[in-house]
Amino acid sequence: MHTHTHVISEPKLVGNSPALERLRSAAARVAAGNAKVLITGESGVGKDLIARFIHARSSRADRPFVALNCAGVAETLLESELFGHVKGSFTGAHRDKVGLFQLGNRGTVFLDEVGEMSLRMQAMLLRFLESGEVKPVGADLAAGKVDVRVIAATNRNLPDMVAKGLFREDLMYRIMVVHLEVPSLRNRREDIRGLVAHMLAQTGIALEMSEEALLALESYQWPGNVRELQNVMEQLAWLQGPSVVRVADLPPALVRSAGGGVRLARERRKQVSDLLYEGLVAGTYSFWEHVYPMFINRDITRADLMGLVRQALFETSGNYRAVLRVLRMEPSDYKRFLNFLSTHDCTVDFREFRAGQSKKERQIQPLLTVPSSAADGSQPGADRKTA
Repeated sequence: MHTHTHVISEPKLVGNSPALERLRSAAARVAAGNAKVLITGESGVGKDLIARFIHARSSRADRPFVALNCAGVAETLLESELFGHVKGSFTGAHRDKVGLFQLGNRGTVFLDEVGEMSLRMQAMLLRFLESGEVKPVGADLAAGKVDVRVIAATNRNLPDMVAKGLFREDLMYRIMVVHLEVPSLRNRREDIRGLVAHMLAQTGIALEMSEEALLALESYQWPGNVRELQNVMEQLAWLQGPSVVRVADLPPALVRSAGGGVRLARERRKQVSDLLYEGLVAGTYSFWEHVYPMFINRDITRADLMGLVRQALFETSGNYRAVLRVLRMEPSDYKRFLNFLSTHDCTVDFREFRAGQSKKERQIQPLLTVPSSAADGSQPGADRKTA
C-alpha cells in the first residue's frame, strides 16, 4: 500500500509539447522550495511521476519518498497507515506499527487520491499539517513531531467538493499552497510519438509503428491518458512480437473512435462516457470485461460510470433490467450490477427517465425474457434489500 525508498531516481517526463514544458518548468521551480503541492489531473496522466520528479529535484532527494493511495485503503485502516498504531489498539493490531509520516521524516509523503478521504480523516490530516505531531492509533501521547513535505494529488474537483460539503475548505487551502495541473494526453498529442518510442524501448521487443498506426494513435481521445497508451503498447509488444504494427493491429475500439476524427468536446466526463457507450452498443466492449476493470483500476471515475449508466437509462426509459442488454450483460447479472452500483455510490435514479418508452426499450425488453412483474424498471433499492 505504500513505498519506502531512501533514494529514488528522477523519473523521465517524456515529451516536448508546450503544455508539458510548462509543467516541467513549474515542477522544477517548486522542487527548490518546501511548499506543499497539490497535483490535479485526470486519471492516468502521471500525477505520481510529477510528485517523484519534485522530490528527486528537492533538497530532500536523499531522504525517503513515501507514497500512499488513499482510495486503496479502507477508512478504518487509513489512520493506522498514516499515523501508525500501538499493539492491541484494535483487532488485528498484533504489534506496534510505524506510520507513513514517521517513515517519511525529513523526506516527502505523497498522498494520492486525497479527495477520497472521509471528513474525519481530513480533520486528522489538517491537524497534522498544522502541528507536525504524530499520534499513533491507541497511543496516549503523541510520538513526537516529524518534518515531512506533503504532496497530494486528486482527479476530483476539490472546489466543487467543498461547495457540496464533501471536502474541508481549510484543508484544501492547506494542501494547495502550490497547484500543478497535469495536462491530459489529448491536450499534448505532439508527445504521443515520443511516448510510444519510449514505451516500446522499455519492452525490449523490436516493434515498429507504421505511419498510419501513429496517426490513428494521435487521433484517438485517450480517456485513460498515458496509462491507457502504456497498456496498448504493452499489449501490442507481447501479442505482435517483433514486427511492424499496422492500423489493423490496433484495438478495434481505438481505431473506430480515432476514425471519427478528433472531437473537441468541452467536457471530459461526457467524452469518456460517450466513448465507452459507443463501444458497448457496437459490441466492441462488454461491461464486466472492459468497463468494470477500468473503474476498479481508477482509469475512469465515478462520474464517468454514472454518465454511462445515465445514457443507458435514457435509452431504456429508466428500465434497469433493459440496461443490462445495452451494456452487454446477462439478465442474471441484474442484482450483481445493482449491488456494484450501490457499493460504489454510482446508482442513478431511474425515475427521471420514465417519461415515455423509447424505441430501443421496446426492442430490448423481449430479448431479456424478464417476467412481466419485474420488467417495469423495478426500484433498484428494493432488489438490494433482498440481495
